[in-house]
Amino acid sequence: MLPSTIAWTARRVSPGGSGCSDIDRYATEMRACVMIEGQQGVTWRHWCALADACERLGFEGLLRSDHYFSAPGVSGRGATDAWTLLGGLAARTSRIRLGTLVSPVTFRPPALLAKAATTVDEISNGRVEVGMGAGWWKEEHEQFGFPFLDVHERWARLEEAVPIVHGLWTQERFSFEGTYFRLDDAEFLPKPVQHPHPPLILGGKAVGPRMQRLIGRYADEFNTVGGLPDEVAGRFARARAGFEAEGRDPASLVTSLMTWFFVGRTEDEYLEKLHRAHAIDPDAGPFEEYRAEIERDCIVGTSERAAARLREYAESGAQRIFLNHELYDDLEMLEVVANDVLPRIDP
Repeated sequence: MLPSTIAWTARRVSPGGSGCSDIDRYATEMRACVMIEGQQGVTWRHWCALADACERLGFEGLLRSDHYFSAPGVSGRGATDAWTLLGGLAARTSRIRLGTLVSPVTFRPPALLAKAATTVDEISNGRVEVGMGAGWWKEEHEQFGFPFLDVHERWARLEEAVPIVHGLWTQERFSFEGTYFRLDDAEFLPKPVQHPHPPLILGGKAVGPRMQRLIGRYADEFNTVGGLPDEVAGRFARARAGFEAEGRDPASLVTSLMTWFFVGRTEDEYLEKLHRAHAIDPDAGPFEEYRAEIERDCIVGTSERAAARLREYAESGAQRIFLNHELYDDLEMLEVVANDVLPRIDP
């Protein structure tokens, strides 16, 4: 029998007992997912092993980046196509959720993205989720011939693409007239298995008025990357304000964090894994500087230390944690997280 999804509850009691801060109000059960940078040479064999481990160990989901490019100056690392790969994983798994974090609208036109996600949703019997972003990696676009507009135009494309995906999923026929996209009475069939549609994830580090408006109108989940617990809590609060401004219940917005993790049963084991990650990072400086940067806001160290940091993020309102597994061939580290770290979260 498959294990139930890993989850734990972390709540902070307000001083004085009766009053609740914004963090108290939204701190709730946190679910753990695994996130993989698929452009770093992850092969089909690796993906199958990762998916099997996630199913066996009880992680809620396995998500991946959507890139064709590894890093400037790096060669020899391949990237499978994200949505083709997810269709394959959907067919060989039965429980974990699958999706992208995130698909750039610069090379994923909204109608094609909606169709790909719907196809994977059908194959998986309703286990897909979709992260959408404006696109940011200039070198990737230049290498593969994708137009790379300035940041304002990329944002404008995202502001058109999100309602198109949402509309195709939810309306019998859908038309749209915008600056970048035009749809004329599109009949989008089949509809997704999930009703009213697969979860739509939007996010980032900056949550300005345009992002707040987009989140408030269309998002099911707000995801942010990195940051200390207080910084993360502030981003969550701004995302919920966007929900409230659009007349939606801010308590219904799922708030999540993606961050990297390096854990070991002992301090020496943890440092060995960190040295391995440092060796393959083309942008890493001296090891001690790299270590200080990683330890600032990632899930690191022994099980006790990693659990304490996760508890801080849960108390800041992170309802889901996406653990970015840079050492993707190290399945033992997933075992440590599932069996030694997560059970220590509950105070």
